[in-house]
Amino acid sequence: MKSQSPQKGTLKKVLRYIRPYWFFVGLSILLAAATVAASLYIPILTGNAVDLIVGPGMVDYVCILSLLMQIGLIIGVAALSQWVMSLINNRITYRVVRDIRNEAFRKLQRLPLKYIDGRPTGEVVSRVIADVDQFADGLLMGFTQLFTGVITILGTLCFMLSVNVVITLVVVVITPVSLVVAAFIAKRTYDMFRLQSQVRGEQTGFVEEMVGSQKVVQAFGREKASLEQFDEINERLRQCSLRAIFFSSITNPSTRFVNSLVYTGVGIVGALSVVGGGLSVGQLSAFLSYANQYTKPFNEISGVVTELQNALACAGRVFELIEEPPQVPDAKDALELGEATGSVAVQDVAFSYHKGQSLIENFNLQVQPGQRVALVGPTGCGKTTVINLLMRFYDVDKGSIQVDGTDIRRITRHSLRKNYGMVLQETWLKRGTVREIIAYGRPDATLEEVVEAAKAAHAHSFIKRLPQGYDTVIGEDGGSISQGQKQLLCIARVMLCLPPMLILDEATSSIDTRTEIRIQKAFQKMMKGRTSFIVAHRLSTIRDADVILVMRDGHIVEQGNHESLLEKGGFYAQLYNSQFDHS
Repeated sequence: MKSQSPQKGTLKKVLRYIRPYWFFVGLSILLAAATVAASLYIPILTGNAVDLIVGPGMVDYVCILSLLMQIGLIIGVAALSQWVMSLINNRITYRVVRDIRNEAFRKLQRLPLKYIDGRPTGEVVSRVIADVDQFADGLLMGFTQLFTGVITILGTLCFMLSVNVVITLVVVVITPVSLVVAAFIAKRTYDMFRLQSQVRGEQTGFVEEMVGSQKVVQAFGREKASLEQFDEINERLRQCSLRAIFFSSITNPSTRFVNSLVYTGVGIVGALSVVGGGLSVGQLSAFLSYANQYTKPFNEISGVVTELQNALACAGRVFELIEEPPQVPDAKDALELGEATGSVAVQDVAFSYHKGQSLIENFNLQVQPGQRVALVGPTGCGKTTVINLLMRFYDVDKGSIQVDGTDIRRITRHSLRKNYGMVLQETWLKRGTVREIIAYGRPDATLEEVVEAAKAAHAHSFIKRLPQGYDTVIGEDGGSISQGQKQLLCIARVMLCLPPMLILDEATSSIDTRTEIRIQKAFQKMMKGRTSFIVAHRLSTIRDADVILVMRDGHIVEQGNHESLLEKGGFYAQLYNSQFDHS
């Protein structure tokens, strides 16, 4: 069985989103029919007016004036119908686009992290924003011109048949050439527009990456190299865009040429009919007007078809995102985890980001409620990966992780993550006021509670120095404050929630030593009675941990407290001493 073409499959998906608005689509078609009927009746009245002008002194002004009044009224009806039809078409288009964009954004919330991690952020953003906008333009043009064009073609054929069958047959015989030309070109433009969308997404991703890392680019003098790379992407976009636009642009001239042949054929055959007495001058005038109206939609439809190829190519990329396999859903019988006691058991866990590249193997860990567990080791040993597994950002390949004796795969993700408070080395702040940022995990928190959390995180003093204090608007990702201040706000955000388990992944890496000492005291108070997982490179910050897990290549190679590990003189002792070796 032959599989359907990509554009046909995409078109079916688009129609699925249009289906809920069938009433408005039907109303749009009726208004298009009314507009076309009114427009097509005008040439008949115009032809009648021409026949009333017989010769000098033989003009029936009364009847002509009546016909002109009728023409004016019909033009008004057509204009009103077209205006209402445009409003409805806009309503359909932007509701469909809203539904698709909402579905795409909802899917982003359900996609596994490996999808986001494996793609440039800008490329994903391009699908949700730029591709949907391109699709909206094509869909609106389709609604605006396709219905009217098709109905105009059918209507003019009916009117022409009522006037003269022979001349109508001349029109019908020549017209299919226009359709063949348009179809031939359309088949070749879809793939080109699809490639154009892909390269445009790549370009968006590159620009987003360069803008977000401009300080690093300039610090390493990579401006010229970045510009060259951008020029290379831009050149590929130019080439594929030119090919797509070239093929799409020859559609209209080609159909216009065929339509000119139609008009010429009607003129010649009609003139002969007038000479032979089979047609009046007024009827020929009406017929020429119909021939022009009949061929005009073919020009418009050819343009619509080209634009729809672009729209469908862009829609196809959005649907690829929407149809990506979501993260493994919570089990139907998944439990809602209440306030956890903090008991965590890791049993024979194995995990790798890529098949065939093992990272964590035979990982075992038993954490008692309230214990402070530190994870240390060289870069790439799997510390952050363990955090990802505890939070169930990724699922283990083998083994199990249990919280309070229950496998976390049998616990809803929301309730599991609600029991963790996490401060990462990589800070993230949403755009909003300082109060909104701190209350991100507890939007219903009072100002007093927010202030107390900020004081506990030693962020209150710098917040009060901001122009509007807690009502100061912080830019995207905290762009207007320092890295250390951003990290203090992230710490305050967790201190406001105070869940039963904490994850601190290099939580004080961007804070000065004096503030770090005060924050460590705040952490000691916060961690009291709470199970805590601490990832640290500065080993001086985890001396008080109950258990220190020393990791290397995804395995726990040593385990114990600070003193016992130093006494062993093993890998931990080497790491610790290397940080204080001033020789």
